[in-house]
Amino acid sequence: MLHRPAPSRHEHPREDPFWTRPAAALLEGLGTSPAGLTEAEAARRLAAQGRNIVAEGAPAALALKVLRRLVEPLVAILIVAALVSGLTGDWPGFGIILGIVGISVAMDVLQEYRAEQAAARLRDSVAVRATVRRDGRARPVPVEDLVPGDVVDLAAGALVPADGLVLVGEGAHANEALLTGEPYPVAKRPGPCAGTTPAEAANALFAGTALVAGSATMLVVATGHATRLGGVAAALAARRPATAFERGLRGLGLLILRLTAFLVLFVLLAHLAFHRPALESFLFAVALAVGLTPELLPMVTTVTLSRGALRMARKQVVVKRLAAIHDLGAMDVLCTDKTGTLTEARIALADATSPEVLRMAALNAGLASGVPTPLDAAILAAQPVPPGWRALAEAPFGFERRRSSVLVAGEGQGGATRLLVVKGAPEAVLAACTHAEGRAFDRAALLAEAEARGAEGLRLLGIAVRAVPEGEAVTGPEAERDLAFLGFCAFLDPPKQSAAAAVARLAALGIRTKIVSGDAAPVVRHLVAALGLPAEGLLTGEEIARLDDHALAARVEQVDLYARVSPDQKRRILLALKARGHTVGFIGDGINDAPAIHAADAGISVQEATEVARAAADLILLAPDLSVLAEGVEEGRRTYANVMKYVRMGTSSNFGNMLSMAVASLAIPFLPLLPAQILLNNLLYDLSEIGIPFDAVDREDLAAPHAWDMRAVLRFTLVMGPLSSVFDLATFALLLWGFSAAPEAFRTAWFVESMATQILVIFLIRTAGPAWRAAWPHPVLAATSLGALAAALALALGPVAPVLGFAPLPGPLLAALLALVLLYLAAAERLKRIAVRRA
Repeated sequence: MLHRPAPSRHEHPREDPFWTRPAAALLEGLGTSPAGLTEAEAARRLAAQGRNIVAEGAPAALALKVLRRLVEPLVAILIVAALVSGLTGDWPGFGIILGIVGISVAMDVLQEYRAEQAAARLRDSVAVRATVRRDGRARPVPVEDLVPGDVVDLAAGALVPADGLVLVGEGAHANEALLTGEPYPVAKRPGPCAGTTPAEAANALFAGTALVAGSATMLVVATGHATRLGGVAAALAARRPATAFERGLRGLGLLILRLTAFLVLFVLLAHLAFHRPALESFLFAVALAVGLTPELLPMVTTVTLSRGALRMARKQVVVKRLAAIHDLGAMDVLCTDKTGTLTEARIALADATSPEVLRMAALNAGLASGVPTPLDAAILAAQPVPPGWRALAEAPFGFERRRSSVLVAGEGQGGATRLLVVKGAPEAVLAACTHAEGRAFDRAALLAEAEARGAEGLRLLGIAVRAVPEGEAVTGPEAERDLAFLGFCAFLDPPKQSAAAAVARLAALGIRTKIVSGDAAPVVRHLVAALGLPAEGLLTGEEIARLDDHALAARVEQVDLYARVSPDQKRRILLALKARGHTVGFIGDGINDAPAIHAADAGISVQEATEVARAAADLILLAPDLSVLAEGVEEGRRTYANVMKYVRMGTSSNFGNMLSMAVASLAIPFLPLLPAQILLNNLLYDLSEIGIPFDAVDREDLAAPHAWDMRAVLRFTLVMGPLSSVFDLATFALLLWGFSAAPEAFRTAWFVESMATQILVIFLIRTAGPAWRAAWPHPVLAATSLGALAAALALALGPVAPVLGFAPLPGPLLAALLALVLLYLAAAERLKRIAVRRA
């Protein structure tokens, strides 16, 4: 017996449009029949192809997850710095650095665990048991035991357990919003289908969707990871692509690594060439390496992001992954599903041709038996059932007819009357009409009117009636004849009134909005026109399927609208934008959005979203409104600006000091600072900056997206670092030739000058403009900076100074140091305009 083999994990079976092939060909290819498989054959296939679960294998071991993070450049540098601190006797430094690294790695591993849990929730979202035909009879079977070739019977309310072809359908309607974004239930019927996307597959059902009306018999074609739902789970279980924040940290780590390697090798080789003691030279070189390392960067970053998270919570944005705050601020492209963010995510009656049309539609919708459809609910919300009417008979919706009818009795204008009220697809209702009430009957003109309104993104129902004489029996659809056409009811998912202003605000922040939707192209175009959104170009899922990744990356820059896209295509669009250098956010609320949410730099969902979408997201909007997102963007940029203050000041100051010591160590006969004094200098300077997260930022820092620009960091370092070195060398000259300072006094004076210049310059370069015009520094920053400076002076000049290798300084020397510090601050205010050039 031949049957279709299970696809490998390296293929993309979920892109196979199996519904375009005839049912007979699929049955033959899968080696089955409408009666289903035998138990023996089903067991053989289950053993060969695996269980019908969407999990993609066991998650990586905890040790492997931790190891992967420990080899990141910046983390590796910090671990080496901790080891050096321990070897040089700085055990507090050793403990602090390792503690900070441990917290950072633990938070990252926790985020990966959450992604794995999201994939597990997808697995659990499928029905527990399904009615399967085996050995010629129907019986319940665990959905995990389904195999390609099984034939499954589904009733209204059932979750679809696999991807398959509809063999039989009786009024079946499926809710596919979670996979396609389409808010309307989709009619499902057997027969051929030429559409190549899942949203067009009227003869197919997909795992994870639900049958909301009617019944169906389905041939299982794909199970487990081969389903569309399995593709979503695979995307969530896979390690997410590096975000903008992670790429920036990696770049910073590599920059520091290069600067460290250059200085250490230079000092070590130079000292050995001058025949300095090898052990002393080595300890001095590694102390320089530690001095260049921003030990407190993880802590400053975490505190900054945490404060940002608290402020964003007050603005109705819940932050799940702290680094996403930075990524939100860096975002220059926002991709959004339309449902729930640009629209109200509910079906509403847009209009009816006349009050009588709406009244008749309400009779059909309200007096029919069964659960009202979303379209019926929208009708009844606008027009309750008129009093005094009752249902006598009905013909439910059928695929061949594409209409439903209800025989009602009540008081009409001429007394007691019986009416057959029919509603359905405009073309199906018009086909049963012979005349119209209140207008000339032109079937072609009415169909053209319906098509034109459909192009506006509206869903139309035609309404028609026929007076039924008292003696006529109405027993079924054959009564739907000689109808009088009344008019149309039009429906839409209403656009949000605040959406246009929110998109304009995002545009003012330098963010381009792109709509990525599972809905049809006319619906997307109509929404854009209704909201007056600026948008260029449109790509459909069918067109995207014909593009490889390189071709798609070439198109995404110019295209703002995407229609009828699958979950995997949403993810491809995001990755294409990231490949073009963009920092991309994605906001969505359904299972179909989860892969794109997971792949985005900033994955965003809303409080009312599916659990899987919320689990995959980094940020959750408590109000599904893009204006709330704009508030979060500004907060992200404020956070980034403060993190970059630390990065710029830390790298430039550390580089300048270490460069000064490297040069001085070759020109003077003793070490300018002892290794322990270098570490003390670095620790106090880092502590002075822990108030940065609380500081205000320039308005210009909030105006446009930002990115980790290592060239800008390097430029700042190479301008401000050497400036510091020039004044350090001037201090050295003053101490050696002006005051003939002994080694202990030399080290004390330079330690004091170094700490004063490093710390006080914070108040100048915290802003790109003139320092005296900027907002006052936050009291916490002022307290930590001035407190660290006071501590440095107390340690160098106070009672414990001899223990640390320091010596008392005469008054004239202290006055000379004060003059040098003031000159340095004046020079730094001038040069910072070159060091911080705005794009």
